[in-house]
Amino acid sequence: MEKLKIAGVKHTIVVASGKGGVGKSTISANLAMTLANEGYRVALIDADIYGPSIPKLFNIEDERPCQSTATLEENMMDPVEKYGVKINSLGFFADKGKSIVWRGPMASNAITQLFTQTYWGEIDYLIIDFPPGTGDIQITTVQKFQIDAALIVTTPQELSLNDARKGTEMLTNANINIPIIGIVENMAWFTPKEHPDEKYFLFGKQGGTTLAKEFGLPLLVQIPLIKEAGELAEQGDNIAHCLSKELKELFGELANKVVAFTDRTNN
Repeated sequence: MEKLKIAGVKHTIVVASGKGGVGKSTISANLAMTLANEGYRVALIDADIYGPSIPKLFNIEDERPCQSTATLEENMMDPVEKYGVKINSLGFFADKGKSIVWRGPMASNAITQLFTQTYWGEIDYLIIDFPPGTGDIQITTVQKFQIDAALIVTTPQELSLNDARKGTEMLTNANINIPIIGIVENMAWFTPKEHPDEKYFLFGKQGGTTLAKEFGLPLLVQIPLIKEAGELAEQGDNIAHCLSKELKELFGELANKVVAFTDRTNN
């Protein structure tokens, strides 16, 4: 089955994990913002229908996409834009704090509409924040749309690694076969602000390295657990100018590796 290429989009990157709570949405948001800061035209789709986090992370929960005036096509909407990133999410269309109770076919149809009925314009990188697991949303997306590459996010603990393995195996399955840029290990260690030379491995050690070796993939970055970053995320401020120097450098490194991969695979 021929896959659809989203109009105007050069590169489509999935950010996936097998398990919830590993910081995948935060990784997606910071990667998108970093790419935008580096001058790329960036869009972000929150594909986590049952637990959308992107509106909260960008502090745009009260925003709503409007009918697009940039195209003559009917039923097209303009994404919400913040920090130079064009964003759409099912979270914009649900009442805050209310659960979305949909069966698989309805959820798959909704995510398809986010992709095809949003007027993105000309985009260098479309980042897709996947929900955890390997369910209907992931399968619909990878079967229906042209995906150029994926990132796998995990924490070092064994439970997270087991689920990340499943997500990696799904994407590398012969029937799907999406290139994986590499592994991002989040919450790799904790360093108290008062003791910057100390590292505490709260969730285990070198789990991302283990997963990367199993699949023959690079470990792209190890991102520490930073208390202030979590607090700012709750306020929707962590993806603007509030990132610490250390985190800015790490996300800059991650963005550069994503760009290098897409440049290499396109040549």
